[in-house]
Amino acid sequence: MIEILAAATMLFLIMDPLGNLPIYMSVLKTIEPKRRRIVIIRELCIALIILLIFLHSGQVLLDFLQIKQETVSIAGGIILFLIALRMIFPPPGGVMGLPAGGEPFIVPLAVPMIAGPSTMAALILLSNQKPNMMTEWTIALCAAWLVSALILSMSNVVHRILGEKGLNAVERLMGMILIMVAIQMLLNGIGIYIQVIIAQA
Repeated sequence: MIEILAAATMLFLIMDPLGNLPIYMSVLKTIEPKRRRIVIIRELCIALIILLIFLHSGQVLLDFLQIKQETVSIAGGIILFLIALRMIFPPPGGVMGLPAGGEPFIVPLAVPMIAGPSTMAALILLSNQKPNMMTEWTIALCAAWLVSALILSMSNVVHRILGEKGLNAVERLMGMILIMVAIQMLLNGIGIYIQVIIAQA
C-alpha cells in the first residue's frame, strides 16, 4: 500500500496538472465551453491508454523501434518549445493555430502534457525495477491520473474566474516558464546521449 501511494504521488508530481492547467485553458479557449469538457475527457483517456501501454510494454516498444529514452526526451522538449513560443506569440486560431471550431487531438494535451517523456520514463523504470508489482503500478498510475483529471476538468471554472485578459496574461507567463522546461528537457536528453557516446568510446 505504501509503495502504491509513493508511486502514485511521484507520478502525480511528474504529470504536474496544476502546472498544465493554464496550458489546457489556453489551448481550449477557442472551443465552446460545453465542448471543452468532452475534449478534456477524450484527451485524458488517450493519455491514460498511452501511459498504460508504456507501463506494460514501453521498454519493449522502444527496443523494437530502436528508440532510446533520451530521444523521447528530446522530441518532447522540441514539441513543448514550439507550443511555448505560440503561447507567448499566439497566432490566429490560438496556441495550436486551429481553424474556427477546430479541436486539438492527442498533441499537445494528451502528449506531452500528461503522457510526457518524464512520465513514460518513470513508468518504464517502475516496471523494470519490480516487474512482479505490475498490478500495484497500474493502480498507482490510475490514481495519479484520476486526481490529475479532476484538476484539469476544472479549467472551465478557472477560465470564468480569470476572464479573457487574465487568461492571456497567465498564458504568456506560462509560455515563458514552459520554454525553460522545454530547454531543460532537451538538455537532459542531450546530456544522456553524450554520456552514452562517452561510455561507448
